[in-house]
Amino acid sequence: MPTSRRHFLQTAGCLTIGFSLLGSTWAMAAEAADELPGSLGDYPRIDSWLEVLADGRVRVLTGKIELGQGIRIAVAQMAAEELNLPLSRVEVVLAETDRTPNEGYTAGSGSIENSATAVRYAAAAARQKLLALAATQLQARAFQLKTQNGVVTAPNGQTRTFAQLLNGQKLTDEVRLPIALKPKADYQYVGKAVPRPEMERMVRAQEYYVQDLRFPDMLHARVLRPLNYDSKLVQFDEKELKRAVPGLAKVVVNGSFVGLLAEREYDAKLAQDWGKLNVRWTEGKALPAGQPLKDYLRTLPNTPKRVQDKGTPTNAPTLRASYYKPYLMHGSIGPSCAVARFDDAQRRLEVWTHSQGVYPLREALADLLKIPVDSIHVKGVPGSGCYGHNGADDVAADAALLAVATPGRHVRVQWAREDEHCWEPYGSAMVLDLAARLDPTTGRLTHWHQQVWTDTHSNRPGGNADKLLPAQYLAHPRRPANDGTTDPSAGGYRNADPLYAIPNLRVDAYFFRGPLRVSALRALGAYGNVFAIESFMDELAEKAGLDAWDFRLRNLQDKRAIAVVERARAIARQQQTGENEGLGFAFAQYKNKAAYVAVVAKVSIHEEGTPYRPQLWAVIDAGEVINLDGLKNQTEGGMIQSASWTLMEEVKFDQHQVRSRHWEAYPIFHFDEIPYVDVTVINRPTEPPLGAGEAAQGPTAAALANAVYRATGKRVRELPLRPEKLTREV
Repeated sequence: MPTSRRHFLQTAGCLTIGFSLLGSTWAMAAEAADELPGSLGDYPRIDSWLEVLADGRVRVLTGKIELGQGIRIAVAQMAAEELNLPLSRVEVVLAETDRTPNEGYTAGSGSIENSATAVRYAAAAARQKLLALAATQLQARAFQLKTQNGVVTAPNGQTRTFAQLLNGQKLTDEVRLPIALKPKADYQYVGKAVPRPEMERMVRAQEYYVQDLRFPDMLHARVLRPLNYDSKLVQFDEKELKRAVPGLAKVVVNGSFVGLLAEREYDAKLAQDWGKLNVRWTEGKALPAGQPLKDYLRTLPNTPKRVQDKGTPTNAPTLRASYYKPYLMHGSIGPSCAVARFDDAQRRLEVWTHSQGVYPLREALADLLKIPVDSIHVKGVPGSGCYGHNGADDVAADAALLAVATPGRHVRVQWAREDEHCWEPYGSAMVLDLAARLDPTTGRLTHWHQQVWTDTHSNRPGGNADKLLPAQYLAHPRRPANDGTTDPSAGGYRNADPLYAIPNLRVDAYFFRGPLRVSALRALGAYGNVFAIESFMDELAEKAGLDAWDFRLRNLQDKRAIAVVERARAIARQQQTGENEGLGFAFAQYKNKAAYVAVVAKVSIHEEGTPYRPQLWAVIDAGEVINLDGLKNQTEGGMIQSASWTLMEEVKFDQHQVRSRHWEAYPIFHFDEIPYVDVTVINRPTEPPLGAGEAAQGPTAAALANAVYRATGKRVRELPLRPEKLTREV
């Protein structure tokens, strides 16, 4: 595949087929567009995105990994639509180096906007190319031809299959604008609630996840972790361990990295349990326990960044308030896992992983192992449960290190629950100060100042090994710089500038390096920022003596935002509240450019102060709907996950180590605690599809906090909304 549009233009020709060939029944992409959509700009050749197989099926290639967002079925729908193929004749290959486009990370709710849209245009260009070939071979004009089920038919009845038209050749032509897209009125699949085929395999517990992979003659491995981030190995008796666990096949010790390999997974786990009791480590640096974390974070050295600055500063504000979000973990249901095999003769490494970026991981592994990038093949396999950067890259590095030390054998590394909870990168804790001024006559916002204290929200390994966990404990450790500050990351101030029409707006971010390891967690800083903004909007509405809905509407100008809020208000008006019950509302557009979401929350407060099984309604506008069921699933899942964060979750630690080592110490929703959820979708088929996977997180948190206030009269500004916080003002 070419690495860029420029490279391709230097080495190959291009495909330009005029709209006139296709007749008037096909819609034209906007001619004014300057660039190819999605990831096509880097990979403009059709065969970067799809292949026509000998049996007439089409294989679609996407650089994105399936995280539960339904990217596999979405790209299949878009390709099948443009090629007039049955869905059953479209195969989708997920992220794999040297096979699929390098689309970086599957993150930021960008799969539909970038990858699926690229597939749509590539498939449309492929259809144009196939029709041009058929016009020549069948001696007909392109607009006279009909395409159905992978067969092109001429007016005289002659036919050619896609495979016959190509005769073994690839679609190497370049996609160039303008492209004729299928008319939306003729859609068969796009916009429909098409089920995800893999769901049945999951429900039946059949092999699907990377955790399920098994290879002949495979070794199972566990890694001993130190007491805390800065601990180092002091004493390890390998002979005693082998006497205690006779089934242990091999021990790999490199500095403070200790790998334990066995033929049976049970023996590897026994060896890890023995090591926890008998291996000695230094105590390492103490963690800042015994003091309010929100106060401690303000004291850390930081890198300031002025994010937004228009108008004049906020003098004499109508209201000030501070909010807090704790460290959160991904809480992956299946702990991280990876398989690797190293061929010593060919000096080639293969890795099977649920990393969200197979190409960046390959570069990091090359840096870690000092192996050429071209000698590493990384295949993406879905993992059980993660939106964001959990332990997937780290466990892949574990497996790669152990595979290189054990050539010729597949090595499977499975993290335990304790490994996942203690060593994954968390979502950063955040402190947020807000101040705003109102025009008392109009009830409109005139000034707004938001200050955000946060660690980075993206610490992915990228192209070097420094941020891979095992690299930091080798004999020659690779550690990221720790100078008391961190590089500013846009994720920290994501959604910190409200969508409301505020003439004087200032946003400041202060980036610190906190005590716990952090990286990307679903919605990044938008969860904390929207929680603070929409809680504050409720407080401002009350200060202005206005209804919370009317207050937001009079400060909004975006027509789509207004439509979402008004639809949510109609839903709220249908709900009744009794004693100790409250109804709350919140709204945001994710990243101020993706999906619009409004959430209505209803809570019932028990005598002990526990919000019991809230009810949640969402209204979402994500532009053109590709898979209705998938969009609803994403929004429902986002609300449930956010509700669990908001009501229950918080990483706890003492001076020595993280204490949230198991589910009892880090509770998430049980099945009988999951709230009732309902999603209303506003479909806008004439608008581009928008990212939606992370859009519900922030509005759900604020809607719950606002509902708790209305049920109890207590304004809780520090998450989670635990019962003890309802007994006092925060």
